[in-house]
Amino acid sequence: MNRYDKAFKEEAVRLSDEIGPKKAAEQLGVAYHTLQDWRKRRTLHGDGAHIGSGRAYASANKTTREIELERENSELRRANEILKDALGFFAKDRKR
Repeated sequence: MNRYDKAFKEEAVRLSDEIGPKKAAEQLGVAYHTLQDWRKRRTLHGDGAHIGSGRAYASANKTTREIELERENSELRRANEILKDALGFFAKDRKR
């Protein structure tokens, strides 16, 4: 599976607006349905449409900093869960 960065996606969508999606997909070596998907996402999400490879879409109202903070918060929650599990494991071991 190919992954494309934000700049490539934006440029591909712009090119497809100028010369049409089929020709743009052929020129760029991107599947037609992939380019159509990017076009649809631009319509739905506006400026937040093409964040990059494999990343979730931001609403147009979220800033880059807010997205970073949400990601960090999620990572910290996962770390806390791991620590809680480890504490439980070691607490059981001490009771023996």
